[in-house]
This record gives sequence, structure tokens and C-alpha cells, in this order.
Amino acid sequence: MKEERFGAVHIYCGDGKGKTTCGMGLCLRAAGAGRRVLIYQFMKDNASSERQILKTIPGITLLDGFQEEKFSFQMTEEEKAQRRAYYGKKLQEVFTMAGTSYDLLFLDEVVYTVREGLLQEKLLLDCLDKKPEELEVVMTGQDPDEELLRRADYVTKMQKIRHPYDRGLCARKGIEY
Repeated sequence: MKEERFGAVHIYCGDGKGKTTCGMGLCLRAAGAGRRVLIYQFMKDNASSERQILKTIPGITLLDGFQEEKFSFQMTEEEKAQRRAYYGKKLQEVFTMAGTSYDLLFLDEVVYTVREGLLQEKLLLDCLDKKPEELEVVMTGQDPDEELLRRADYVTKMQKIRHPYDRGLCARKGIEY
């Protein structure tokens, strides 16, 4: 059977651990196959441990986000307005950049960013509709709505059964971040 090349849309969602980990694994696989990968992480600072090693891998480009980021429920209204303006512009920039030079675009936590009202879903849907045919797009986050799910070729839901956070344990470097 001949491999058919088309740019699928992936969504990794749910309340379980592993959405970003899964997306990053796909980025590694793509780079290992000689594909060019662009990664942008919404709602995360630049301190996640995986960034250190990914920066050294040929074929992977990581774009920096805010130096210090926090959960949306911790933000003031002014900070939320700042993020809405920034993320709207950044999404368009990232899609433009990906469309000319990359095979895979990973938008980590973009679904969460939309859900929290910090990025217009219409803008994301428009970018998906206009993406180059062969550009693979991977998105993560909780609770994508039906319109976003309809755009996806792959939807994988991570379901939390148990997590150390439930026992009051904090995130661990190298495991959760």
C-alpha cells in the first residue's frame, strides 16, 4: 500500500496527563523521519524540561512564549486582555511561518486557550481552514467544542483515572513539566 501524504489535524484532549507528552512524541517522530517541525506552547512559560532537549534536535524549531505565565484563573482582566491580543497575533504569525517552511505544527494548549476565552475560536478555525494541504497540525488542551472536533482527523481523549495531584503532590520537574 502506498503512503498517502496529507496534512491531518490532531487533537489530544481530556483531563488526563499526557496531552503535551503525546504531542511532543509525535514531534520527535516527525523530526526523526526528516520532517520539519514548529512548536508553539500557549499558556506555558519557557521552562518546561522538554524544551531543553528539543532545542538541540535538527528539524525542530521551538518558539518562545511569555517568560512567566500563569493559569487563566490567576490573571487579572488586564492580563487576560493582553493575552487575547498577543495570542491572536501569535497564532496568525505561527501559521504563516509554518505554511512556508514546516511539515508539522504543534500548538500546545491552544484548545485550553480557546476554552478560557484568551484566543478566538473563529481565528483558530480560519487558520485551520486556510492551512497548506500538507501541513500536519497537532493541538492539545481540555474540552474542545464540536466545531473544533469536526475539523480534526484524529481525536484522542486522555482520561484521568488517578493522579498524584489528587493527593496534594506538586508537579515534578521532568515528569509533569
